[in-house]
Amino acid sequence: MNSSAEREADHRSTTRIALSGTAATCTGIGLARFAYVPLFPAMVSAGWVDGAEAGLLGALNLTGYLLGVGAARAVARRITVPRALDLGMALAVLAFAACAWHGGLAWLGFWRCMAGISGGMLMGLAGPSVQAVTPPERRGRAGGMVLFGVGGGITLGALLVPLLLQGGVAMAWLGLAMMALLLWLVMRPYWPRPPVAETAPEGRAPPAYGIIIAYALSGAGLVPPMLYLSDLAARGRGLGVELGAGMWVLFGLGCISGALLGGRAVDRWGGRCAIFIWMVIQTVALALALPQALWVLVPLGLVSGLAALGITTVALAAARERAGPLAGVIWVRVTAGFAIAQAIAGFALAALFRATDESHAAVFAAGLALTLAGLVVAWADWRWRWN
Repeated sequence: MNSSAEREADHRSTTRIALSGTAATCTGIGLARFAYVPLFPAMVSAGWVDGAEAGLLGALNLTGYLLGVGAARAVARRITVPRALDLGMALAVLAFAACAWHGGLAWLGFWRCMAGISGGMLMGLAGPSVQAVTPPERRGRAGGMVLFGVGGGITLGALLVPLLLQGGVAMAWLGLAMMALLLWLVMRPYWPRPPVAETAPEGRAPPAYGIIIAYALSGAGLVPPMLYLSDLAARGRGLGVELGAGMWVLFGLGCISGALLGGRAVDRWGGRCAIFIWMVIQTVALALALPQALWVLVPLGLVSGLAALGITTVALAAARERAGPLAGVIWVRVTAGFAIAQAIAGFALAALFRATDESHAAVFAAGLALTLAGLVVAWADWRWRWN
């Protein structure tokens, strides 16, 4: 009886810790990065920025994400994982609130970069830290819950932003700040506290070149849907801000499916094969953006979301599969490669968007080319096992 009670208490504790990771990724990625996507056309329509400047703000957020990923483990070693997660959440709240003031492109760019740093720290720490304190038989479920926060945050942002925009762009930013603050206050008592060995592991992790390169190219190829998807529907297809936000709801629903299906794919076929499968899915998603027919927008939103979060799910699982306790080291490398590729692609595609008179077709075609390169790398890693 006591043993059964102890197991039940342990299960509840593990679930709460996983849910705290869900809150971290919901805030740092689902809201701090992706709630900007349905705000993109609204900010352009309100005259806060033009289309190319809105793309630049997205690129600055991706740059901040890179900085946050690079700093995450060092900050955690210095101040502990729970305090580092607190810092990331506080920075997200502050960045949202600061963006409520129309202080010009430089002001907005700085705080979008800060929001990216928040997202990088939270993403770099939440997944590996939750898995480090979760029993092996529950890690797949816990990892899926943590990444579910990304899809949940995307969907939440897509539903909230149109409502908040009824009060104006500033009200939308303030509403997002309040939501992030609420998630932080509710879940911070349950932050994971991983062993020192997981925070600063000893030993040499495998290089994992295949994961790093394929995931980086995937990240670069995902920049068009991650930044321009709502704008494609709202301005590119002339459907308006509300239906543009609706596209982002579809993206969020696809992300939720990707988190759930990605873990199952790894359990069934292994990490290398699962990454290849997800690169195929991403190729389909980018190809769907090129036809002008309106009906393709629904599968485009769903499949883009499925690809975007599914690739993260399978990469995280593959890192644990290859490196065990050193998975955190691999995950930092993998996430850093993803962030670098996204930051470079973000600036390049913002320039391409301006140079082509805001052509969504050109941006999504570039994303498709990058995705095809990642597909080749994933196939080679799966078939030849580079490392």
